[in-house]
Amino acid sequence: MSSRNRPISERGQLDLFHARPGDFAPRDAQDLMAYPFFSLAKTPRIAPIDFVAGSVSIRVEAVPDHGMATIWDADVLIWAASQIVDARDAGLRTSRLMAATPYEILKFIGRGTSLRDYQRLKAALDRLQSTTISTTLRQPAEGRRHRFSWINEWKERTDRSGKAAGIELIVPDWFYQAVLDDALVLTIDRAYFDLTGGLERWLYRIVRKHGGHQRQGWRFDFRHLHQKSGSLSPFKRFAFELREIIRRQPLPGYELSIEVEISGRTLLAFEPTAPSGQAVDSLVRSGTRRGVLSGTGPSCQREPKSGLTLADQTRNRALNLDSNRESNFKRRARDRNN
Repeated sequence: MSSRNRPISERGQLDLFHARPGDFAPRDAQDLMAYPFFSLAKTPRIAPIDFVAGSVSIRVEAVPDHGMATIWDADVLIWAASQIVDARDAGLRTSRLMAATPYEILKFIGRGTSLRDYQRLKAALDRLQSTTISTTLRQPAEGRRHRFSWINEWKERTDRSGKAAGIELIVPDWFYQAVLDDALVLTIDRAYFDLTGGLERWLYRIVRKHGGHQRQGWRFDFRHLHQKSGSLSPFKRFAFELREIIRRQPLPGYELSIEVEISGRTLLAFEPTAPSGQAVDSLVRSGTRRGVLSGTGPSCQREPKSGLTLADQTRNRALNLDSNRESNFKRRARDRNN
């Protein structure tokens, strides 16, 4: 085939964007925070994730050689999103073709920088490239699907002498466009990278996405969270691990608690922690970690309302319906492997 007829590679059509130095704020794409795109297990997962909620449909597939991209692998995408947003805000031209050293990526996401850490980073890049996603999310035509991998391709760079000089990777357009949209990106706490468990990492992203800085916080039904996670764990195991996270309180910036409705339905409640020295809502702890059936509608952990009401308001946290349209009373997500 002549050079004239040879197809132009995607790499040849993109400008190279070099990673910027600096300790800037980590950013995450809200779609990746809200939906089950990643495995939460440290053992390789091959079974696909199937999620359906309203008009949103997601299928995540893995190959046996590498397994599904994990929530720890997603740190690379957080690094990429942070680089793109920071450069854009500085008035610089960005690109889906990104170049960096492993050291720059590993340091940003709070990892070590040894040879073993570098090898783990390469394994993460392989999983991100081999995992495929098919989704109707953010598609203009109803029912239309977009299929992509988290990384279109990646390669190790070398200098003229053949010495390792870093890596190049191409992020998909679906991800890139979401990152360029301010409404679809959130700043996350750098302490997120210190969370070691897959479930607590996923839970932080859900809480940060749906709770934001709402002073009254939100509530999620345990079973809805289980469906939304895409986890292969049975519900009883999932609920046990969720209660353990609530007991430990590891999520930076948020306080978790359990509320039990009269019907017996168990809810995860969360609200932002108040900065030091700032007044907080009236909240009386019972001294127990677990929710206690109160026999009343409002949470038993809240201070009783006064008999005099000056305005139409309630002390109950709202169920997370406004920021999460497919939430508790909408069509439930399905994981065919559970």
